[in-house]
Amino acid sequence: MVVKVELQAPIEKKTVIDKLTRTRNLSDGELLLLLATDEYDSELAQSADAVRRSVYGKDVYIRGLIEFSNYCKNNCFYCGIRQGNEAVKRYRLSREQILSCCKEGYGLGFRTFVLQGGEDPYYTDGMMCEIVSSIKSMFGDCAVTLSLGERSRGSYQALYDAGADRYLLRHETADDEHYSRLHPESMSLKARKECLWNLKEIGYQVGAGFMVGSPYQTIANIISDIRFLQELRPAMIGIGPYITHRETPFWNFSNGSLELSLRLLSIIRLMFPYALIPATTALGTIAPNGRELGLAHGANVVMPNLSPVGVRKLYELYEDKICTGEEAAECRFCLDRRVTGAGYEIAVHRGDVKDEAMYGQV
Repeated sequence: MVVKVELQAPIEKKTVIDKLTRTRNLSDGELLLLLATDEYDSELAQSADAVRRSVYGKDVYIRGLIEFSNYCKNNCFYCGIRQGNEAVKRYRLSREQILSCCKEGYGLGFRTFVLQGGEDPYYTDGMMCEIVSSIKSMFGDCAVTLSLGERSRGSYQALYDAGADRYLLRHETADDEHYSRLHPESMSLKARKECLWNLKEIGYQVGAGFMVGSPYQTIANIISDIRFLQELRPAMIGIGPYITHRETPFWNFSNGSLELSLRLLSIIRLMFPYALIPATTALGTIAPNGRELGLAHGANVVMPNLSPVGVRKLYELYEDKICTGEEAAECRFCLDRRVTGAGYEIAVHRGDVKDEAMYGQV
């Protein structure tokens, strides 16, 4: 998908934001106008927060993140656990370790567990299905979210049949040329999109998204990302700033912008009122109050870490990730204070996506 846009004359703030709020859509030129300047940021944030509160109230949904393997068969140029990074100390969690993390998380009030790992062939469909079914058997009122990368449709179906509810798979960029600059030749945007459509057709609550400020990214690329999200209409949309890693080919690129990331959060909330949108760890990594700012700009999900402390620093997709030395209970109670201080409330339930149909179609 290639988007070519030209910057148009300035539009009255109230006019363009009212249009976005009312129709949940803008022309490419109008989007470019919003993305290219900070002039609209305050009004965007206020409108996004109002829409978020109208749909989800003050609730913030917490997801217990379990990073169970940092092995990966891929060599994505931006990722710290890429196969070609020989400096990584690799690890895998056993089924028993994963269930132990879930047990601790359940006691802390988590009702969604997110199993995230690199694309690690060690975990066969049979192993993952057993893990998922065990979690659902032990914690029947909980949702299981998977983030395992690209797999076959049959694999996705088996995991869904085992009890998985949601699947996170960022598309990273909706532009073929940009995708090829971020990934090796063995990977393709076509395959990534096919996985997302398969997941949605099977019945998962699907999550997509992209990095903000990734190497070679243009505003036109970002508009392409937004257009793809409008086509896919995922239940979850994850965006966060690109953060570099010293052991990747992109070691000398700058991090993504906090300001642009927040601006996009607001725009996406207004375009997708129903979506579950996280205030990401990456936001909290590039700014001490990044997650609180994310909530104020339309986000309604946070994903504290339930992984054993001994492996947290080893799951280093990017550098300086926060909360790598804290116990799960520390993370949970720290997050409580942060969320409450920002004017929101932790919700102790599954936190499923609201029905998109009630908001109509553009």
